[in-house]
Amino acid sequence: MFGKKEKRFKKKSVEGLGFGEIQIVVDTVTGVNYLVVMTGAAPCGITPLLDEYGNVVVDKLD
Repeated sequence: MFGKKEKRFKKKSVEGLGFGEIQIVVDTVTGVNYLVVMTGAAPCGITPLLDEYGNVVVDKLD
């Protein structure tokens, strides 16, 4: 009941920018990849990551 809960979202990639960073975050339940723009410690934008055909990028789950 009070055991350690696994985090739902994991960082896949981080790229630093002068004003913050861009992260690719994966939902470990659905496999959907999200693009997150961070400024300081707070996200200022998040959107599903799309491939070159406009489809949502989804990782295969184990």
